[in-house]
Amino acid sequence: MSDLDLVGAAVAGLVSGGLGALVPTLIARVPEPEPEPEPADGDPPVEPEAKEPYADIAALPGLLVKAVAACLVAGAAIGAVVGLDWPLLYLVPLVPLGVALAVIDWRTRLLPTKLIAPAYVGLVALVLVVTAITRDRDDLVRAGLGWLIAGGLYLLLWVVYPRGMGYGDVRLSGVLGIALGHLGWSELIVGIYGGFLLGGVLGGVLSLLSKVDRKGYPFGPFMLLGALVGVVLGQPVTDALYN
Repeated sequence: MSDLDLVGAAVAGLVSGGLGALVPTLIARVPEPEPEPEPADGDPPVEPEAKEPYADIAALPGLLVKAVAACLVAGAAIGAVVGLDWPLLYLVPLVPLGVALAVIDWRTRLLPTKLIAPAYVGLVALVLVVTAITRDRDDLVRAGLGWLIAGGLYLLLWVVYPRGMGYGDVRLSGVLGIALGHLGWSELIVGIYGGFLLGGVLGGVLSLLSKVDRKGYPFGPFMLLGALVGVVLGQPVTDALYN
């Protein structure tokens, strides 16, 4: 690893770790889902499924320390590979957001639109800023294709088997597709495939160990972990496969 990579790891890790301190606040500010409409006359009442309040999740003991540590490690890993380069401008803010979404999805099986929608806006804006600085239109085109490929794949899976995947996963896939696609084809392919691989392997292990209930496990955390693997190991993996 070059000196520049070490500097990138230190800078991205420290900034991401600092932003990780905002994760509990970010979770606490997510509005609760709207209550289900009252059933029509004659229809049997539907008992609402209990959901852990976001404020309670944000107040979990140790969440702050764990969030800061997770963001620091993830940011350092990204910075070590990307270096002090312009993609950090949009990758670093995605780290605490990803940690917050992973925590929320793990405990509620929900990926709130109130977090993902602003992420789309912010990510697209920052990618355009990076493109204006670097003047590399190929990266911008690839980001758009990443959104289409990742979002289209998840949308297809949701249409085919909606019980096996929430629509929040579809929304999140577009964000990850843009970020990974802008970095490169290797990062996109390994990042998206890595989510499915990790979800299948780790999810299966957790199911065997009874760490998740009969409803299965949320897929969002594995999507996010797979995206991190794509950023860090995407190029080495494709180089090993084709060289």
